[in-house]
Amino acid sequence: MSKVLDAISKSGFATVDMFILVFYLILLIGLGWFLSRNKNGKEKSANDYFLAGNTLTWWAVGASLIAANISAEQFIGMSGTGFRDGIATAAYEIMAAVTLIIVGKFLLPLMLERKIFTIPQFLRDRYNDGVGLAFSILWLFLYVFVNLTSVAWLGALAIEQILGLQGISVEIMGMTVSVRMLIIIGLYFIAGVYSIYGGLSSVAWTDVMQVTFLVGGGLVTAYFALKAVGGESGSFLDGFNKVYTYLTTGAHATDTHFHLIIQQSHNADAYNNVPGIAAVVGSLWITNLGYWGFNQYIIQKGLAAKSIDEAKKGLIFAGFLKILIPFIVLIPGVCAYYIMENISDYSGLQGQINVADEAYPWLIHNFAPVGIKGLSFAALAAAIISSLASMFNSTSTLFTMDIYKKYINKTASDKTLVNTGRLVALISLVIAAIAVKPLLGGLDQAFQYIQEYSSFIYPGIVIVFGMGLLWKRASANAAVWTAILTIPAGIVCKVMLPDTAFLFRSGYVFIFLMLFFVTMSYIDNKKVGCEQPTSADKHQLLFWARVLFTGAAVSIVVALIVTIAHVVDPTASPDSNILAYLNDIGFQAFYFFGALLFSVAIMLYSDATAKVRDPKALPIELNIFSTSRSFTIGSAGICGIVVLLYLLLW
Repeated sequence: MSKVLDAISKSGFATVDMFILVFYLILLIGLGWFLSRNKNGKEKSANDYFLAGNTLTWWAVGASLIAANISAEQFIGMSGTGFRDGIATAAYEIMAAVTLIIVGKFLLPLMLERKIFTIPQFLRDRYNDGVGLAFSILWLFLYVFVNLTSVAWLGALAIEQILGLQGISVEIMGMTVSVRMLIIIGLYFIAGVYSIYGGLSSVAWTDVMQVTFLVGGGLVTAYFALKAVGGESGSFLDGFNKVYTYLTTGAHATDTHFHLIIQQSHNADAYNNVPGIAAVVGSLWITNLGYWGFNQYIIQKGLAAKSIDEAKKGLIFAGFLKILIPFIVLIPGVCAYYIMENISDYSGLQGQINVADEAYPWLIHNFAPVGIKGLSFAALAAAIISSLASMFNSTSTLFTMDIYKKYINKTASDKTLVNTGRLVALISLVIAAIAVKPLLGGLDQAFQYIQEYSSFIYPGIVIVFGMGLLWKRASANAAVWTAILTIPAGIVCKVMLPDTAFLFRSGYVFIFLMLFFVTMSYIDNKKVGCEQPTSADKHQLLFWARVLFTGAAVSIVVALIVTIAHVVDPTASPDSNILAYLNDIGFQAFYFFGALLFSVAIMLYSDATAKVRDPKALPIELNIFSTSRSFTIGSAGICGIVVLLYLLLW
């Protein structure tokens, strides 16, 4: 233990920093336990434990969404990608803000209307038990072996470096245990100590506090990163101007670090991670829709809202926060890159950045002043712990409601369900702690790693869920076979196109699976007659179908023109030829965008004119998609900010 204390003392982590961190942890655990209590001695019902009794207000929904989403994956992984490639990876977050508008307007209202606990429960209702069970098992494996492990591992890596504890081990009861493993166990314990007992209510309401630390600490860290670049007499604005000028002019005129759209000719490696305009119109939409619309530990916050209106406003609030988050974590990464490029201008720096994901903790270690280190540490801890707490709760929800209640104990009481949920969360904690080290380690950019391998499952998930919600002819057979083909199709595409950016490969898989799903649904003979929509609804459906058909045709034709031009003259310079430039920024993404618009257009046209439907299709009244004035204004604000960002940082 003396080695640990000695390393911390040398790291610059002062007593006041430790006080801030300990204060935060005590406040978090105390608040979590306070919210976990049974009010008036009343036992928690299943709805109380898994959906917070549907009591969440819009600001609690929005804060909890962001707290669940932002973790070490962003603070460490995204900052590492910012160090290596630049700010273009902010597209994941910026376009997620727009995705939240779509989820709030079209997807979440349908789920809330059906009063569902879990996403697989919807699949059982819409298709059959087999589809629901398959996705329950898939999500459970992903949460335990991918999400819980990656968040804890990246968080421990960061904490280890900030405190100067790399490579240190301690003796416990005759066993040698690495400090990193002790940190991981500590993170699991803190997240589990209130979330396992208190359920979603404890998780969601403590997330409001966590977001305050997360955003506040993140902004302060970004401020001091820029101030460090500005020099002793410079302000953070001077630092920003210095970094921006250095990375966009002179010898660095083609540097990708301060551009949201990456050209392939400027940085092929960075382009493979975020291929130009594909981040705006490409299959990034699949990842975002799959994550924000159909991911249990995210959408569960919306399902727990007091009302549909509160849920929608919560998603808009989350959208504004989402736009802010990437720059909190990316600016420090870019600053770290600038400092390493000009390392001779700085003295007394400790440690070095061996892999990209060490950029954020290295920056805190070297440039955060006393007191700010503790606040930055608290922000990082808030991001990690809040995500772990949400994952524990959603893991227990999935198993308890979709497997235990459905197949093991159909008559289970609320008390039994709550106790089962607590036990499952505890077991998932233990399994993740055992599996974390064998599964992870040696990654340079974990954020891109997670995004790429998530893209193997999201095309099928978006099709099965999205078409099930919105298309009345979507069939169970099509859903089953699409789910079965999703991962093999992704693997085949990766093997056949190893040098193609994964966002393009994901788009190709989506197009294949969508064609397969629609074909299977049309040839399925399990259909029943259906009522026709009202005249007003039919007119509206057909109008938007025509608009989307037109948009799809234009997108595909323009992409085809760019492709033909490149084939005819592959040596044309992007600097002097507009078609070569469009090819250089990945304009082929419009093939995917056209296919996406075309598939939605077919769905709308079919819903307006089909005389038959799948026997388990959802009845949909278009008025459920109506939104309040505040939602409309908020949506316009988000879209306006997104457009402005791309105009300024193209």
